[in-house]
Amino acid sequence: MKSTSLSLIAGTVALAAVTGFAALTAPGDGDTAQAKTAARLPVERSSLLCPAPGLSELAETTYTSFTPAGGGSGGEAGAAELHKATATTADGVKKDEKTEKTEKDEKTGKKDDKGGKKADLGKPVVSLKEPGKPVTAEESGADNPALVGTATGRLAPGWTTQQTTMVEAGSARGLLGVSCTAPDTDFWFPAASTSKSREDYVHLTNPDDTAAVADIELYGPDGSLKSDVGEGITVPARSGVPVLISTLTSEVTEDVTVHVTTRTGRVGAAIRTADEKTGSDWLAASTTPTGTLVLPGIPADATSVRLVAFAPGEADADLTVKLMGKTGSFAPVGQNQLHVKSRMTAGVDLKDITKGEAGSLLLAPAKGKKATPVVAALRVVRGTGDKQEVGYIPATGPVGARATVADNRDKGSMLSLAAPGATATVKVTASAGSGGGEQTVKKYTVKGGTTLAVTPPVPSGLKGGYALTVETESGGPVHASRMLTITEGGIQMFTVQTLSDDNGTVEVPVAEQDLSVLDD
Repeated sequence: MKSTSLSLIAGTVALAAVTGFAALTAPGDGDTAQAKTAARLPVERSSLLCPAPGLSELAETTYTSFTPAGGGSGGEAGAAELHKATATTADGVKKDEKTEKTEKDEKTGKKDDKGGKKADLGKPVVSLKEPGKPVTAEESGADNPALVGTATGRLAPGWTTQQTTMVEAGSARGLLGVSCTAPDTDFWFPAASTSKSREDYVHLTNPDDTAAVADIELYGPDGSLKSDVGEGITVPARSGVPVLISTLTSEVTEDVTVHVTTRTGRVGAAIRTADEKTGSDWLAASTTPTGTLVLPGIPADATSVRLVAFAPGEADADLTVKLMGKTGSFAPVGQNQLHVKSRMTAGVDLKDITKGEAGSLLLAPAKGKKATPVVAALRVVRGTGDKQEVGYIPATGPVGARATVADNRDKGSMLSLAAPGATATVKVTASAGSGGGEQTVKKYTVKGGTTLAVTPPVPSGLKGGYALTVETESGGPVHASRMLTITEGGIQMFTVQTLSDDNGTVEVPVAEQDLSVLDD
């Protein structure tokens, strides 16, 4: 076999595992090897970005990083580290212009392997050493910057990190949780606001060594909100930039959809919300616009649920609204239909829709209407009076082959599993604890059209926090979320994170032509 053929195959496999795409062509005589089937291989590199958690001097933040066991190829051990990004203001000015180490690199002319200035990453905040066992790190105060990180080798497939911040008092009080995100170029955030009682920030984080340029568009109930300052926002290399939404427009409205795109580069994006009465939490991006959406894990004791939806295309969307409960699905009386005008934000108060029984919301095309892509999120309040607490549930995709959420505690975690179609069986693995313990596995059957809310399994001999990994074994798609609750000062502070397929593997084309027959 020609050595060029061997090199080509190896290069194709490596390219696909890193980028998710590769084409294989056999050399010689113009013959092309056609893709016949596709093998799935573990990814070899993953990136994550965590927004700056700083809210007040009272903020206590825990980072929990984890990679499921058994997902790697068994090759390179790899590394998974999260480092502090440079904190900047919205105009791109660094809060700390230079670190001592960066100044030293500039004086010595230290270069990277591409000939440019080598970025000094410093000591990692979080460093994961092995699959199957989470690691944690803690930071305090209001000045902690965003984190940027990369995982390689056996630690790349399914790598996840949870950022959880507790603020016990003040206007920013609450339990704020967010799954650190992969960089991208397009994000949709229904359920933001420019109302007087809200203070919502879009946090943009750039993982790369060159600046990114982002645009932020705002849409209210009557369409686009006029803004001259949401375009061309520079996010310097390896930096985080917070942007206060209310400074982008003079229009005040309760329900706002935020659209973040990039002109150049890529970013991670999340919205930190704060309300005078209900506290703070992170609003994660909705899943890609699609005709049918699932918003899993509305708590049983929710006292207020508000649905916010947006249709980004040229067509209006007519949707049916159903709650998938413990025994089946039903349409709430008087709230079973939702009309979403093109490029206008629609909001509807579903009140205490769960009525003591945890559930998930299903949005589907109304009978006789075509599927129109939409995005959506829920604003959920628990408690009453001065003991209210807010959380957000964006529409999410199914768990697929595997999905993971980190930072579960011995008490206070609730896992919601929703099956909008056929009955499904899932396997839930509770990992070893960050300080010790043995993993535990349990299987659940979720009946079609229902939500199964369970206290998840806890590792035997648990010390520290642990991760939950959900894998679909049979049946239809399953959508999932985890609610974490910590009671503080008589308030049930909570946060909800959705779980979606971790895309820990990629398809690699298998050539129809047997290249081994190619000889010299």
